[in-house]
Amino acid sequence: MKQQIIIIGGGAAGFFCAANLDETRFEVKILEQNSDVLQKVKISGGGRCNVSHACFDPHDLVKFYPRGNKELMSVFSKFQPADTMEWFSNRNISLKIEADGRIFPESNSSQTIIDCFKKEVSDKNFEVLTKTTVLDIQKNGNQYLIKTNNVDFFADFVIYTTGSSPKSLKILENLGHKMVSAVPSLFTFNIKDNLLNDLAGTSFENAEIAIPKLKTEEDGPLLITHWGLSGPSILKISAWKARELFDLDYRFEIEVNFIGKTIYEAEAIFMEFKANHPKKTIGQSKIYNVTNRFWNKLLEISKINSGKNIANISGKEMLILLENLCKKRFQVNGKSTFKDEFVTAGGVELKEVNFKNMSSKILENFYIAGEVLNIDAVTGGFNFQACWSEAWLIAQDLNS
Repeated sequence: MKQQIIIIGGGAAGFFCAANLDETRFEVKILEQNSDVLQKVKISGGGRCNVSHACFDPHDLVKFYPRGNKELMSVFSKFQPADTMEWFSNRNISLKIEADGRIFPESNSSQTIIDCFKKEVSDKNFEVLTKTTVLDIQKNGNQYLIKTNNVDFFADFVIYTTGSSPKSLKILENLGHKMVSAVPSLFTFNIKDNLLNDLAGTSFENAEIAIPKLKTEEDGPLLITHWGLSGPSILKISAWKARELFDLDYRFEIEVNFIGKTIYEAEAIFMEFKANHPKKTIGQSKIYNVTNRFWNKLLEISKINSGKNIANISGKEMLILLENLCKKRFQVNGKSTFKDEFVTAGGVELKEVNFKNMSSKILENFYIAGEVLNIDAVTGGFNFQACWSEAWLIAQDLNS
């Protein structure tokens, strides 16, 4: 007689785990409270599904996880992005590595990944029940009683992959697990400033962002948006300092260096250009790697006439200009979710999970994976990779 497995949560971790379970030994049901499954997979990467990231050394890979990096070392040593690519390849799903390291399906459609998972689960004759909300889980002898809004289920094993909704965390808390309170991670900064007005879409390749109050900084691409600042440099700093920024109620000062050069380096570049092109107007001078629109907006807020010859720019004017270019201070007042990819820091206390197989140290025959854990990563396919790796470990443990 087959043993009963209930997977709570029809997302990335839940489906990947089911896709790797032995159907000859287990009868599996996936319970999903929404009307559709794999919703985050669907919207990931702008609908293309950022499956993983081309980082194949576990020591390097864990550096992209602000929380859970130590615990994930053993996980990634058993299943990492190369294994993910092989898993999909074995199912005739072609993946591609883009220039920035992100991995996508060749089809550029998340539906390819969704269809693959659904087929794997369907071929195993596992059952997927949508609009099924788990209300409570109770230990019942050697089994678990799972109470839902529809019917109740008994399970020999429970795999908990719900994501980080407060209700799902509460259920685990009632079962005896400790929770680290969830706060947003991966968000953009809301800023109102004259320099940013009408420049949405303007990007900078090598910016540097600092939060002086937290004594932290990040570098990388930066993007001006309609509501403030975004891009990898902002998202990285939001992830690593998620809890501290929550404590500040998302009101703090940042310092932005748009070109990633010190004021002294920028001054040397300016002076060399001035010596070689003294008769050029400052507004038409391409001195730094910034757009013409941004440069002229910079001149405007620095109160420098764009028609002025560069030879006539005073030392004081140059200093003000370079301060705004390399050390511009902005007041952040709030945050915005990055696209539709809502990620949280917080969840199940990691000390209560055995990362050799993702089993609970508190509950027997109970496994936990995905965003319900106090693990999160920067953007770029890393959050999904943690889901695949954790889910694979669970399936291997149960199959063995």
